[in-house]
Amino acid sequence: MKITALETVQLGEFPNLLWLRVHTGQGLVGLGETFYAADTVATYIHEILAEKLLGADPLRIDKISRQISHDYTIGTGSTGVEIRAASAVDIALWDILGRLTGQPIHQLLGGLSRDRIRIYNTCAGYHYVRHATGKIEEKFGLNAKSAGPYEDLDAFMNRADDLAESLLSEGITAMKIWPFDWAAEANAGNYISAAELDKAVEPFRKIRKRVGRKIDIMVELHSLWNLPTAKKIFSALEEFEPFWFEDPVKMTNLDVIEQLARFTRVPICASETLAGRIVFRDLMARNAAGIIMPDLGWVGGIGEAKKIATMAEAHHLPVAPHDCVGPVVLTSSIHLALNAPNALIQETVRAYISTWYKDIVTVMPTIKDGYAYPMTGPGLGTELLPDLHKRKDAKVRWSRA
Repeated sequence: MKITALETVQLGEFPNLLWLRVHTGQGLVGLGETFYAADTVATYIHEILAEKLLGADPLRIDKISRQISHDYTIGTGSTGVEIRAASAVDIALWDILGRLTGQPIHQLLGGLSRDRIRIYNTCAGYHYVRHATGKIEEKFGLNAKSAGPYEDLDAFMNRADDLAESLLSEGITAMKIWPFDWAAEANAGNYISAAELDKAVEPFRKIRKRVGRKIDIMVELHSLWNLPTAKKIFSALEEFEPFWFEDPVKMTNLDVIEQLARFTRVPICASETLAGRIVFRDLMARNAAGIIMPDLGWVGGIGEAKKIATMAEAHHLPVAPHDCVGPVVLTSSIHLALNAPNALIQETVRAYISTWYKDIVTVMPTIKDGYAYPMTGPGLGTELLPDLHKRKDAKVRWSRA
């Protein structure tokens, strides 16, 4: 079997999402996905990776992964263009293997460790990540006109207690919010005033007052803060018993992450911004994170994430796959989370699942009553809708052998 063509698909509606279809001479097509700087990633795939991939055996997944993820030009730990491209390729190759064997990816990884995986809702709204660049309020959809009942970002900023009740009514018992980002943008992450801190903590007060400890709260900090301000935020939040503190500072100095881990009794969750098993190994060896969170679209793909999950298991650490972008990475993550013995919980976004994800792929994961269930088809168990490339905002590029 040989790779005969690489096809990238982009949509103007989602300027940072990129889908990759890897075609083979036997007619099998594997689907991959990644996020951010989609035009640049597509260019890298067609101008750099095509030369390496066209004519290659798609079943030699680890060999190809090493060739394109461990290239001497790529820095250790980078989640840049090269690794995002490699992640999309790896996901597509696993999809091909599954389609060839007639098995879902979770079976190829070693089978189900559980029949379902608990989910949490990342409280984004319908407009989240639809802007390529811009201020936080533009990228995250703040102040956007409501598009339905799940404007969860606006809800956690203004009606966090109602939001918690809404989630619990659907069986969702964990939620992730980020009410500090506006203050980080205002102060370049260097400082938060007492008044700003009080305002940002208010959603936590509302949630605990309304529903008590019935729901877990994950705190997303988007790597926006410096060390002393992160500590200040931690101290203000510990009384509300957060489930984790996610990416409080940039993951560029493990000494700092280790300091933060020692400073708080709440686990540090890290990190969607890291790529490759080497940097995750260093993170674990330093006891700098209590929960390991690879993003399959940024870390190197399914194979790399599986290796990281296994390494985390050896360190007695849970893994919680990150996803707040497209349906293919979500589907890939659920395959991994159902397989990995140490998987803790899976990230989802109900605003996406209930709307535009269905406009992209043929089959959606079954998510109900706070749990995600196994896909049943071969490979990923889903593919792009057949007419997606005909949309007026579609941009399709090919490289052929």
